[in-house]
Amino acid sequence: MQYHIIPVTPFQQNSTLIWCDNTMEGAIIDPGGEVERLLTTAQQLGVKLTKILLTHAHLDHAGGTEELARRQKLTVEGPHREDQFWIDLFPQQVQRFGFEPVEAFATDRWLEDGDTVSLGDETLEVYFCPGHTPGHVIFFHRATKLAQVGDVLFRGSIGRTDFPRGNQQQLIDSIKTKLWPLGDDVQFIPGHGPMGTFGEERASNPFVGEGVR
Repeated sequence: MQYHIIPVTPFQQNSTLIWCDNTMEGAIIDPGGEVERLLTTAQQLGVKLTKILLTHAHLDHAGGTEELARRQKLTVEGPHREDQFWIDLFPQQVQRFGFEPVEAFATDRWLEDGDTVSLGDETLEVYFCPGHTPGHVIFFHRATKLAQVGDVLFRGSIGRTDFPRGNQQQLIDSIKTKLWPLGDDVQFIPGHGPMGTFGEERASNPFVGEGVR
């Protein structure tokens, strides 16, 4: 499996194009906006888009979902059904964050902890990691030890929990019980900023590192 990170929107949210080497079938994870740019990148890399995957339903991660799905006839998988709360708030999110009006989307498949998502010959594992939002999930590709974690974890930090239905203790528990067991050598793509490894964050992250209680 290959990946290409495409920061979009004024929030520089990491939309990620992933694809299967064998079939060249691909997906966009968290298409927050700039749909034309996402489509151009996929075309330039020879990737045939078949689906959209969502870690959570904050506007900077999901704002381009409806347009992208409609234009390319893509299926939408994710997030967990608890994030319907945030989809219903799309109009308020547009006002709060200063985005251009966008259409709310309807997912084709809510995801649960332990589900898998197929992409060509590749399989992604789904882990339910609430705290930043009530329905946040992350995607893990075991063969390449790559995790797409949305706004759960960042290099040197963790996701915000001051939004409605955020919960810091729940987020910390998600990181320690769902992410850390996947292995210190796992590379992760966060929702914003540079990539890191679980091992580095487990050792030094001031919120969830070893020794932090």
